[in-house]
Amino acid sequence: MQRSTDRILTTHTGSLPRPASLVELYVRKARGEAVDAELAAAAHAAMRDVIARQRDAGIDIGNNGEQQREAFFLYVRGRMSGFGGSWTRLPRQDVERYPELKAAIAREQANAVMVSAREHLPTAIGEVRYLDRSAIDHECADFRATLDAMGQPFVEPFMTAPSPGIVAAALRNDYYPSETAYLEALGEALRVEYETIVGNGFLLQLDCPDLAMERHFSYQDRPLADFQGFVQRVVTTINTALSNIPRDKVRLHVCWGNYEGPHDCDVELKEIFPILQGLNVGGFVLPFANPRHAHEYRVLKDFPLDKDQIIVAGVIDSVTNFVEHPETVAERIERVVEAIGDASRVQAGTDCGFDTSAGMRRVASDVVWAKLAALSEGARIASGRVF
Repeated sequence: MQRSTDRILTTHTGSLPRPASLVELYVRKARGEAVDAELAAAAHAAMRDVIARQRDAGIDIGNNGEQQREAFFLYVRGRMSGFGGSWTRLPRQDVERYPELKAAIAREQANAVMVSAREHLPTAIGEVRYLDRSAIDHECADFRATLDAMGQPFVEPFMTAPSPGIVAAALRNDYYPSETAYLEALGEALRVEYETIVGNGFLLQLDCPDLAMERHFSYQDRPLADFQGFVQRVVTTINTALSNIPRDKVRLHVCWGNYEGPHDCDVELKEIFPILQGLNVGGFVLPFANPRHAHEYRVLKDFPLDKDQIIVAGVIDSVTNFVEHPETVAERIERVVEAIGDASRVQAGTDCGFDTSAGMRRVASDVVWAKLAALSEGARIASGRVF
């Protein structure tokens, strides 16, 4: 895993805007239409485009933008056995507290073209196994070939894969005798993706919103200790799934949900970070830009990272069309450097992805690239101050 040896390196959280035509194809596929050939070509073209755009925006550690997946975790339903049926996730606890906001969100989404990460989700109705490596093998090979053709535009390339916990929470267990058994099956299945990504020479980013967000989803009516127990079980599952991977090849993203809402039911970082520190990973990707969690960089002082770990500080908000001023970005970076005490262990990133499920983005595509350019400029300014 690269370090910011003489300047603050820039990265992001994974998902980048998909073209409207690609979103439409993913929606059609979800409806059962036969669009695979057209979809593959469109996704490949979109992947090439987002790599070039990341390079032009000054991103050092970039990825394929998740263009060849319909969502950051939902894609696994097509790569694993055992899923079927349908259910709808519990509503967000914070949004339920504000009926006018809830109605506004419903109006906004009524005519949206998108792949929902909450409605009509499958459940586990049989044994969960990874069926065919060809999809992840192709995704890795296509990314590598594109990087080679473009002259290696990144200091370090990464690819994402979901946490067993977010899959377990979103794709309800209707088969296994316990949550622990379901998590273990998911961990073994996802191990295939984790090891394949690293085996192809990419940094692995685990996307784990479950480790914070599920407090106000699945555990909204239960004591904090019950949620902390869930976090511990997921941590144990992840560590087992990563047993063959060096920890400096893995960074882990945690957030409270990539949506514009009150977030006043979010669990505090200090309540979960001591458990997260049990993860055998080389770094954490945490949101410090949004108004609800911007202050929590201080937790890094109270619960210091291991000396071999880095922090990717979210200094760009992923759900607002404000383009952050580079000086604001620089100040946010400097606060995190001060908390960590070592600029080489700090990278600058985004709070979350910009299109975590196809078509669900809040930020316009052209604004996304302006925000990433501001990220790079802010990192340049901060570098001149912290090195």
